[in-house]
Amino acid sequence: MGHPFPLREIARQAGLSEATVDRVLNGRGGVRESTAQEVRRAVADLDRQRTQVRLVGRTFMIDIVMQAPERFTTAVRSALEAELPSLHPAVLRSRFHFRETGPAGELVATLERIARRGSQGVILKAPDVPEVTAAVGRLVAAGIPVVTLVTDLPASARLAYVGIDDRAAGATAAYLMGQWLGDRPGNVLTSLSSGFFRNEEEREMGFRGVMRARHPERALVEIVGGQGLDATQYDLVRGALERDPQIRAVYSIGGGNIAALRAFADLGRTCAVFVAHDLDQDNTLLLSEHRLSAVLHHDLRHDVREACHTVMRAHGALPPAGPSLPSAIQVVTPYNMPPRAAAG
Repeated sequence: MGHPFPLREIARQAGLSEATVDRVLNGRGGVRESTAQEVRRAVADLDRQRTQVRLVGRTFMIDIVMQAPERFTTAVRSALEAELPSLHPAVLRSRFHFRETGPAGELVATLERIARRGSQGVILKAPDVPEVTAAVGRLVAAGIPVVTLVTDLPASARLAYVGIDDRAAGATAAYLMGQWLGDRPGNVLTSLSSGFFRNEEEREMGFRGVMRARHPERALVEIVGGQGLDATQYDLVRGALERDPQIRAVYSIGGGNIAALRAFADLGRTCAVFVAHDLDQDNTLLLSEHRLSAVLHHDLRHDVREACHTVMRAHGALPPAGPSLPSAIQVVTPYNMPPRAAAG
């Protein structure tokens, strides 16, 4: 495996011993394939990050831990690597721990491994459950600052939360939904990926509160558990549509929107209004095709930059700053898409 990196740098990036990395790089055997894949990913991460920064100055090694669909974690990785030059003269190196779904115990095990081997910071997107909250406490007790990104763990010892005001986002979605549906009859389907992510819970509460106050005549039909994945989302949406012929609109809090629209099409149903979150690859395509009414978006590059700055402040590398304000909520339609999204 050709590469220009010192053995110790690859080992640090992979979170493995130098001896294990040496066996993989030189094909000596005795290493599990999953471990070999970790080494290959570490070399690929180093290569991408090397193109963004010169390996000089103070270096921070941080861990990005996320449970989210691949389309979102890919966007986070791209946003972070695009922001690396803005962190000069410091250098930020990152290890990625991404998964789409799974039991909380596996996520806790990842955090425990990070606590044992050490890190200068963790940026975390995780369900708000007691075992994850406890694991965050152990990281902080070990001197590792934790910043929650996109969804918060307010009862944990995390240093800060970076993201939007999710309750305001849900209220905004309800306002748009009411304006666009107007006097047309119909019920609204609300879709959450899971019942354990704080950001989705807050969005749902904001949406439901405004809809009840302004449009009490409309029934809200909730589905939960699709994990934002098309394979599971399709069945949930189709089942809801078959049970309720009055559903005419969707507020998608947790994703899986290609599958949701396919369920409407397969049943010959029309979705009059569809409001979603985040300009990921799927939603950018759907919005450009006018299959979504609007996407509530926030600048992910701004968020990851703020998360990195928070970690750096925790180590005294930046001057103190006041509490970060929520990220701006952007209402994006097919006619005001950001240039990068429209081109992508």
